[in-house]
Amino acid sequence: MDVNAYIDAAYEDLRRRNPGEGEFHQAAHEVLHTIAPVLRTRPGYTDARIVERLCEPERQLIFRVPWVDDLNEVQVNRGFRVEFNSALGPYKGGLRFHPSVNLGIVKFLGFEQIFKNALTGMPIGGGKGGADFDPKGRSDGEIMRFCQAFMTELYRHLGEHTDVPAGDIGVGGREIGYLFGQYKRITNRHEAGVLTGKPVAWGGSHARTEATGYGAVYFAEEMLATRGHGFDGRRVVVSGSGNVAVHAIEKVHALGGRVVACSDSSGYLVDEDGLDLDLLKEVKESRRARVSAYAEAKPTARFSARGSVFDVPCEVALPCATQNELDQQDAVALVKGGVLAVAEGANMPCTPEAVEVFRSARILFGPGKAANAGGVATSALEMQQNASRDSWTFEQTEERLAAIMRQVHTQCRTTAETYADDADDYVLGANIAGFLRVADAMTAQGVV
Repeated sequence: MDVNAYIDAAYEDLRRRNPGEGEFHQAAHEVLHTIAPVLRTRPGYTDARIVERLCEPERQLIFRVPWVDDLNEVQVNRGFRVEFNSALGPYKGGLRFHPSVNLGIVKFLGFEQIFKNALTGMPIGGGKGGADFDPKGRSDGEIMRFCQAFMTELYRHLGEHTDVPAGDIGVGGREIGYLFGQYKRITNRHEAGVLTGKPVAWGGSHARTEATGYGAVYFAEEMLATRGHGFDGRRVVVSGSGNVAVHAIEKVHALGGRVVACSDSSGYLVDEDGLDLDLLKEVKESRRARVSAYAEAKPTARFSARGSVFDVPCEVALPCATQNELDQQDAVALVKGGVLAVAEGANMPCTPEAVEVFRSARILFGPGKAANAGGVATSALEMQQNASRDSWTFEQTEERLAAIMRQVHTQCRTTAETYADDADDYVLGANIAGFLRVADAMTAQGVV
């Protein structure tokens, strides 16, 4: 069999069956066009149509979410849950509440989640969900009523052994609380393991809030170590200023690095003294203001509404905002600015053209399915604690997180060296390592 022709045909069939879903096409193209070495050595995967089955979700849910706002007016949103693959365990992946959410976005995120979850080594499958609801500017009462309406439809598809959502953009501890309360009311069960990202006081895990940002930094630290470097004294740029970005900044500073820039949708902030994390948290988390407010409060900082945060020279870049935020032009600017390593804290924040720039320049590049796996890994640790009615300390949980990220890094390098004779090819290593674990489970379980 001509493996390349087989992959091309599978990809074109995916595009035909999923029209207009650009992000999903992009995510699938990256994976499918890196697994050819495996398919050549293991023809059983093609005989069992593993690729075609992986690209087709086991279940796709789309539902209406009607709710009443503070003006007593009825609002209607659309909810989604894509239960993509359960070969390794119950579907696991976050819920995103944002106006940009559509089926293609959710499928891209769910597809990435399959491989990310596999890389953690934990017994969890891949899924994702959300709604085109915008929580910005909404009162607590409106958010509660929306969450209750959303869960009223979704609850019948969830369970700690079936599908376990978590948070994502627009869904934090407040939203998880409202969602869990409605699930408990409807089912009459305090099934703590049905949602992760809960507050610690009632079943959540220490370090879950920090996990994605910390994990991305741990992964970057491991990449740097392969070339004899560390974070100590390094200039770092982080895109975004939400939960992932803030905790990435926190961990970089703890490791001796200096984060000089971050951003939000209004522009980017530069502080050559190193970002004052307490001030940034006060601006973003307490005041919910734009990063320009940081520059207004600190004379050494400057704000720019034009250009890109990646125009700022740095040695390590951590894109932690959203998909396709870092394009080819940004990648070229980073390479010219002396970047040594790039680790994706967000899901697919680098365009394919940007990734090619990094790979061609031999820049250490950690793809999101590996570098930001810390969040879902800690969610799985939360599930463990819920199942055993236990609660671990912050230190215990962070130690497990760090060990998992080291294992993910080692797995990526070992796999890349085996299949491409290039341990630095983290994209190929992550895709093939994740694919192998899921494909073997699917093969063992038969055609289901």
